[in-house]
This record gives sequence, structure tokens and C-alpha cells, in this order.
Amino acid sequence: MNLRSKIFNNKKKIPLNSFINKSLYDLKYGFYMKKNPIGIKGDFITSPNISILFSEMIAIWCISFWKQMGSPKKINILEIGPGDGSLSLGLINTFSKFKKFNNSYTLNLLEKSKHLIKVQKKKLIFNKIKWISNISNLNDEPVIIIANEFFDTLPIKQYIYKNEKWFERYVEIDAKNKIKFLDIPTKLPNFKKICKIDIAKNQKFIEFSLPAVNYIKNISNLIKKNNGGLICFDYGYNQDKMFNSLQSVKNHKNSDILSNPGNQDITHLINFSFLKQLAKKYNLDSEKIVNQGSFLKKMGIIERANILSLNKNFKEKADIYYRLKRLIHPNEMGDLFKVCFFKKKGNKFNLGFI
Repeated sequence: MNLRSKIFNNKKKIPLNSFINKSLYDLKYGFYMKKNPIGIKGDFITSPNISILFSEMIAIWCISFWKQMGSPKKINILEIGPGDGSLSLGLINTFSKFKKFNNSYTLNLLEKSKHLIKVQKKKLIFNKIKWISNISNLNDEPVIIIANEFFDTLPIKQYIYKNEKWFERYVEIDAKNKIKFLDIPTKLPNFKKICKIDIAKNQKFIEFSLPAVNYIKNISNLIKKNNGGLICFDYGYNQDKMFNSLQSVKNHKNSDILSNPGNQDITHLINFSFLKQLAKKYNLDSEKIVNQGSFLKKMGIIERANILSLNKNFKEKADIYYRLKRLIHPNEMGDLFKVCFFKKKGNKFNLGFI
């Protein structure tokens, strides 16, 4: 049985989120479950692959947050969706330079792909790592959660308002065995009940990820109970009005979403405005959403690049600054990528966000 057969399972049509879920996470054929898609030889590249500077800035931010929490003797660092382990490796190397913090933390990785866990275990030879299958597996210690390009990997539903009716987007196999989109009239779910927000208000298009809501809910419970926060980096937008942002990538280029299930990434832009409202509804405080370029510059990434480039030859210096530009320039990842920070109520920590 191939993936196409497994996706549809003798049905002619399925909801969009089911199609995405099977395409990305089918245990045998799913895009993330059978290969490492990250890096030059993969399908896309992430900030930690571009420059070690990215991981260093996150590490310094974590240590500063830990200090602000009173330097607890034990702290959990949790990376959700750690990909090929590059960010975690950078964190470990930077943390090792700060003895007191280095003795305090345990690194926890939440990863559902067995293939990527193998990639991570090969890269991260380190005795203070735990791989967990559920956020609730964490022990009762303060926690700093890092999500870099995680929420965009979660399946979404789409709803479209046209001809004074709501439709849900499905995916179908037509008579010629071609995969196509299909919009089916529907009654909208009770969003207020599901996520405490009436997200349909003033919208004519809705992108909604129930897994994202559940993650925020569970993360909120964890932070409220144990102290800490979530920092999230992803590409997205910060406005209330939603639009169709569904896209797919193969070999570092945009591709047809429906043409090659299981062999390409399917993703979407994160609606940071919605994430922030959600965090608030689940009683977390948040800082203003900032661009990645702004956050990294406030963390001192340019100064760190200048230090790294000392005593380097021209070619090595050029490489450091080329990679830096990719992370912070408005025309590269600097503006498209946003950063949000949710934390326990009353916590005043805001490094990188003011």
C-alpha cells in the first residue's frame, strides 16, 4: 500500500488537516517520519543550520531568564520539535561555558519522528538529555520551552466564507485519480468552546490548528504549575485578519501542495496575533511580538559576530557576516520570522522584547 492509498483509505475525500497529518506524519511514509528534511541536502534550512550565532543568542537568553527566576538549582530546558538537533547542540556548547547553569539544567527533547530521534542521538552525545513523548512527562521543575519552526508543522483546517455560507476545505481524488481541493458547505465548530476565542468574528477565511491550541493549553498548565515560559520562533504574521497561507516546499523551492504527498513539507504561516490571544485566555502573560532580526540584535548578535570574526581571514569573515545577514536582514529571515514569549503571570522578564 502506498501513501496515497493510506491517506484516503478508500474514501473519495478527506478534510485538509487529515491530508496534511498523513502526508507529514504517517509512520512509514510521512515526510518527517522517514528522512531528515533539514539542511543543504534536505528540503529546507532553519536558523540554527545557518549560523551558530542563533543558538548562542537563545542560550544566553535562557541563562538570563534562569537568573531572573532566582537561579533555581534544577531547571528543565525543553525543545519541542528539535529537528536535526542543531539548535540543541549549540545550546549545549554555550551552556557548558556557564558552570552554575550547566550544573542546573536538563535538556528535554519532544520529538515524534523515530528517524529524527536517531539523527539527534547521533549528533547529541550528552548525558543530560531526555527524549520525551509528552509534555506531561516533565518533572516538577521550572521550565524554559523553545519552539523554533514548530507550530508551522502542525496540521490545519481551513474554512472559507463565500456566497453567504461557510465551507470547509477538503482534499479529494477525482475520477481521473487526480488529487484536488474541494470546498464543502459546513457549520463552523464552536470555537469559543474549543479555544475560548470566537475566531470566526470578522473573518472570511479561517486557518485553525487544533493541535496548536492543545499545545498552548498544556504548556500553559506546565508554566503555571512550575514557573517558566515559552519562546517561539516561526515565520508568520501579526494581524487579526486571516488568509490562506498554506504552502509546500521541496528541495528549497515552493512546490504544488497536493502533487507529492509524503515527499515534501506542507506548512503555513503562524498567526501570532491568535497565538497571543490564546496564551492570554489560558492565563499566561506575554511580551509584544517582535521580528527575529530585532530580537537577535537586542540580544547582541552583531557584537558577537564582530568578536567571532577577529583574527579570521577575509573569506571566513565574509562567511560569518553573510550568515548573520540571512538571520537578521529584513529581506531575509529578519522580518518574516517573528518571536513571541509567553510566561507565568507576574513575571517581568522581557530581554530581547523591549
